[in-house]
Amino acid sequence: MVGQENWQHGQYRRGKKRRYDGEPITALQLGSVKMVTKASSAPPFSFPRLTLTVAAVALAVLPSVRGSTNGDDFLGVGAVSRSLGGNGSAAPQDALSAVSLNPAGLSFLPGDADSEADVSITIFVPDISATVGLLSAKSGAKTYLVPSLGVARPLGRKNSPWQYGFGFYGLAGAGVNYNDSVLSGTLGATPYPLVAGGYTQFETIELAPSLSYRISSQLSLGAAIDLDYGRLDLGGPTRTGIGVGAQPGVIYRPSEDLYFGISYLSPKPITYKSVVDFSGNGKLDNLELEAPQQWAFGAALKIPSSSLLIMADARWVNWGGAPGYKDFGWQNAWVYGTGVQFDAIPKKLVLRAGYTFGGNPVTTDNGFNGTGTPANVTDVQGNYVNNYYYQTFRIVGFPAIVENHLSFGLSYTFDNRSSLEIGYTHSFKFTVSEHGLNVLGAPTTISSTLSEDSYEVGYRYRF
Repeated sequence: MVGQENWQHGQYRRGKKRRYDGEPITALQLGSVKMVTKASSAPPFSFPRLTLTVAAVALAVLPSVRGSTNGDDFLGVGAVSRSLGGNGSAAPQDALSAVSLNPAGLSFLPGDADSEADVSITIFVPDISATVGLLSAKSGAKTYLVPSLGVARPLGRKNSPWQYGFGFYGLAGAGVNYNDSVLSGTLGATPYPLVAGGYTQFETIELAPSLSYRISSQLSLGAAIDLDYGRLDLGGPTRTGIGVGAQPGVIYRPSEDLYFGISYLSPKPITYKSVVDFSGNGKLDNLELEAPQQWAFGAALKIPSSSLLIMADARWVNWGGAPGYKDFGWQNAWVYGTGVQFDAIPKKLVLRAGYTFGGNPVTTDNGFNGTGTPANVTDVQGNYVNNYYYQTFRIVGFPAIVENHLSFGLSYTFDNRSSLEIGYTHSFKFTVSEHGLNVLGAPTTISSTLSEDSYEVGYRYRF
């Protein structure tokens, strides 16, 4: 979650990853913190080859994984889920949605096919800027690609109550790049760097084998094992790590047209070893980042007379209890959303829209004292960071702050097997700002602004 820049006296070398030469000025070496299926004969295409191809693409683009976010979690997985605002815990509409939102949904996927495979690409374009005192800059522009693959199939015989699936997708991401901007300089004529957090890159992909059991036509239980691969670049060495968690879920249908769903996502800690020198002693320290536990609650209602499906979700995210996030002042957040799906042309054209609100988890600390004395420090996992650089890192280096998201999309079915999925999501501009004293004792204001756009293209094959 941190980008590394070594804050020291003396001169520095500028570049993508900057280092400063000389003696440490404070106990801060902080840079930037971030940071599926239904039974039939074998498919007529080489599914293992497709899986390996998408997996290879996902690994290849991992250094640039990002997407419209709540905190640093992506707003849904795949074109269908994102078009519905990331909602659908009670009624997932494709394999990707079921695996990522509620594995119990594998038992109730729509359509007549026994199995399906979903492939999707999200093109993500963020707009990030920051202001420190009188200086402002835009983060280096970049377009990110987020691949995803989901599969759902019956286990064993046709019409088996057991369904299995898996998903492979970008799960989370964040980062900024203010190198080669005015924010990469120093505080006036001093050797003190203007900010910590000027360069950060954090991303996680997930492999999620899943299983569901349909107890009856009304009730299904499911679970997924979540295997996360994280990558953290704080301006120094790039570090990786593995996290493991689980996601159980249940879906209940009291009638053919009414759904209720609950799922739980366990915490998934990853320790990035020797990633950043917090204490300024020349030794790289570890940083633990834990994907937080979450509870999701959903409901969905079909209105057959109007070919309409309406869904609503509420999700609680325990940012404030997760190592790494709580160390940088994140708070717990509720995420609320609704999605609407309309069969404009039955079995041919489906229209979708969604809206999601997720409370900004990044707290502000007005009145902070960052004057460069030993007393004005913050404890980050046993290491002490000067308050001013701690604050610039939180606000400038990791502005995961957007709250309002609006999504649209559609599916067009070519035949009984193939569908094209497209979508668009806009995350509205949001600014977070705080004020206090910098390392020289001068009053200063720190702010970041973020908005996001993403474009989704997907393909679904039923077999």
